[in-house]
Amino acid sequence: MKSPTAAILVACAIVPGLARAGEADKDRREWVQLFNGRDLAGWVPKITGHDAGVDFANTFRVERGVLKVAYDGYDSFGGRFGHLFYEKPFSHYVIAVEYRFVGRQVEGGPAWGFKNSGVMIHGQPVETMRRNQDFPISIEVQLLGGRGDGQPRPTANLCTPGTDVVMDGKLVTQHCVESSSPTFDGEQWVRVEVEVHGSGKNVHRVNGQEVLSYEQPRIGGGNVNGFDPSQKQDGKLLAEGSISLQSESHPVEFRKVELLNLVGCTDPKAVNYKTYFEKDDRASCRYR
Repeated sequence: MKSPTAAILVACAIVPGLARAGEADKDRREWVQLFNGRDLAGWVPKITGHDAGVDFANTFRVERGVLKVAYDGYDSFGGRFGHLFYEKPFSHYVIAVEYRFVGRQVEGGPAWGFKNSGVMIHGQPVETMRRNQDFPISIEVQLLGGRGDGQPRPTANLCTPGTDVVMDGKLVTQHCVESSSPTFDGEQWVRVEVEVHGSGKNVHRVNGQEVLSYEQPRIGGGNVNGFDPSQKQDGKLLAEGSISLQSESHPVEFRKVELLNLVGCTDPKAVNYKTYFEKDDRASCRYR
C-alpha cells in the first residue's frame, strides 16, 4: 500500500497533465461536416427556372461518398444555373471545400463556365430566390480549373453577384478579382478555405496558402438577374448569410465541405469554451 505522502506526490504529478490536456482541448478545432458523405441532408437545391427544393435532372447527388454536380440528365444546359444551399446561415466562420473538376462541360454551357464553380457566402436565404433568378445576391469564392494550355487560371478568386467589397481601402465594383493561386490542371483535388469575419475581413486560402483578402462586403453592383428588388438593398453591409455550392455547366465533385464556427461561448470558465471563438454566444455556454 502506498503511503499518504506517495499518493499526494502521484496526484501532484497527474493534475498538471490533466490541466495541460484541458488547455489543449480549448484550442482543438471542432470542424462541423456540412456534407455527411451519405446524402444531401441539410441542403436545398435552387436551379434557375425552378422553385427552391426542385433538383432538375438530379443535378446534385451523392455517389460513393462524394457530392457530385452532374449533367447527364441534361440535353443542353439552357441557362439553368444552380446552387445547393445549406439550411442555416453563418456569420463568423471558416468554410473549407475539397473539390475537383471532372469530365466534359455540358452542351450549351457558356465558354466561361468551363471548369467553373463556386462557393457562395453571405448569400440571401434560398426562400427569397425568385423562380427565374440566376444567382443569389452573395459573395462568390470562384473555383476554377486550368484549361491545360499553359495559361494561368487561378482559383479561389472573388466574384460579386449583386455585391461589392473594399480592397486596400477602396471600393471594388468590378465583378471578378483574380487571386494569386497557382493553376490546377487535370482532375486533381484542391482544398480551398475561406475565413469569414462577419462584415469585416475575408481571407481566401488554397492548400493552406493565403491568396486573396478583402473586407466590408456589401450589397451593390450588378451581375445578378431576376431578383426580388426588396432583397437588393444597395450599400447594406453583409454580416452573415447563406452558404451555397454552384452548378455552372461543368461537372464538379466535392469530397469534403466542412465549417469551423467562430461563434460560441467565450467564457473561459465554461466547458465548451474555445480559444478561437471571436463572437460570443453566451446562451450556448455550458458549465459543470
